[in-house]
Amino acid sequence: MFRGLSAFPLTPTTEEGIDERAFGALVSRLAAAGVDSIGALGSTGGYAYLTREQRARVARLAVEAADGVPVMVGIGALRTSQVLAVAEDAQKAGVSAVLLAPMTYQSLTDDEVFGLYESVTRELSVPLCVYDNPRTTHVHFTDELHGRIAELPNVAAVKIPPVPDDRAAARQRVAALRAQLPDTVSVGVSGDWAAATGLNAGCDAWYSVAGGLFPATALALTRAAQAGDAAGATAHSERLEPLWELIRQYGGLRVMSAAASHLGLATEPNLPLPLRGLPSDARRRLVTVLEHLALGTSA
Repeated sequence: MFRGLSAFPLTPTTEEGIDERAFGALVSRLAAAGVDSIGALGSTGGYAYLTREQRARVARLAVEAADGVPVMVGIGALRTSQVLAVAEDAQKAGVSAVLLAPMTYQSLTDDEVFGLYESVTRELSVPLCVYDNPRTTHVHFTDELHGRIAELPNVAAVKIPPVPDDRAAARQRVAALRAQLPDTVSVGVSGDWAAATGLNAGCDAWYSVAGGLFPATALALTRAAQAGDAAGATAHSERLEPLWELIRQYGGLRVMSAAASHLGLATEPNLPLPLRGLPSDARRRLVTVLEHLALGTSA
């Protein structure tokens, strides 16, 4: 399942709880569009802001709405015991895989990060994807640390930060990481603006924020890269640069929150406080971008 497009939907949330109807509809849209997998409760899914009970409920809703499409669920938390608890809930919900970022308040050493994955993988019955996301976790993986973790049982994939813009540098980056990993471990890219470059450089998967709301558009880019049409994949990405610019500036969560609201796919507010979404000027820019790129409810 760690190949192709993995679409990460928003989890519409208010201070009263999860908008289950809206979340289920978002997941159903992804399944109907034919994405390769669905990443519930990723960073765009707001996992860090939800209670254990809410996360367990979202995992069940995602599996039900996915209609057989593999679902991967984020299980990151500050303490190992909490990670183990949400991992157990996710497995009981029937997920196909879990995604683990090493959340932290105190800085973690490499041995502490490794110890987290060692403890969690020992208890898993489903594959695990390592979530390397220094922008939010402030944990910086070395390739050597990735290699150590990849030898643990049930580790099946690594989700890496954006690759360099330069094509040759991107290929070198992916090759250097692969040299540390077993052949059985997939490498996938995140950072939507780097998707085409990462896929063309040899990444197996794109873990996509925009794909969680615009699956057809994200699939077109992914399928071009998978078919060896590097120029086509790059052209798809270049066309989407106005959207990528907003995501780089404000973060995927806020941009997708505002887009979902504008398109009538979620009510507003749909982010947990203290998150407040896009400022008004950025929202106007986003609406213009969506209209210019024809990114509507069927995109």
